Amino acid sequence: MVKVERLLVNYKTLEEFKRFKEYGNQELSMMEDLESNIIENDSESPFFGIYYGNALAARMSLYKVNARYNYYFEPSQDYLELWKLEVLPDHRGKGYGKALVDFAKDMALPIKTNPRINSHGFWEKMGFEKAKYNMERDLGENPLIWMPSGVKEQDPS
Repeated sequence: MVKVERLLVNYKTLEEFKRFKEYGNQELSMMEDLESNIIENDSESPFFGIYYGNALAARMSLYKVNARYNYYFEPSQDYLELWKLEVLPDHRGKGYGKALVDFAKDMALPIKTNPRINSHGFWEKMGFEKAKYNMERDLGENPLIWMPSGVKEQDPS
C-alpha cells in the first residue's frame, strides 16, 4: 500500500526537492520564507509526497482554487490545481504517480493541470482530457482537466 502524505515545509523537505527536475521559483520562495522564520514546520503545506524508506520518491503540489476564479467547470465551484507531479526515475513504474493523482481525485473536486511535455499519455490514462482552449484564459498553456460525476466543462467562449 502506497501512502500519500502532506509534506512538511522545512529544510529537509526543501533539500529533498532539489533532487526533482521541477525544482523552481516556488521552492526558492519557500526557502526564503523559512530563512526569515515566517513558515513554521507545522504550516499547512500545498505539497504531498510518497516516501520510499526515508527518501522522498514522488511529489506534487495541490492548490484549492476558490470558485470565484473558476473558468473551467460547471456548476461553478472550488477546484484543485495540480502542479509539479514528479516521480524520481528510480521509482517510476511503481504506481506512485497514479497514487498521487488518486489522492487528489479522492477530494471529489474537479482538477486542472498543465502537463509537462511528453506526459499527456500519463494524464489520459488518469482520465484527464484537454480543456477547450481559450486564448485569454489559458495564456498559451494547454490545460488538462478531470471532472467528478455531475461536473462538466464550462463553455470557454
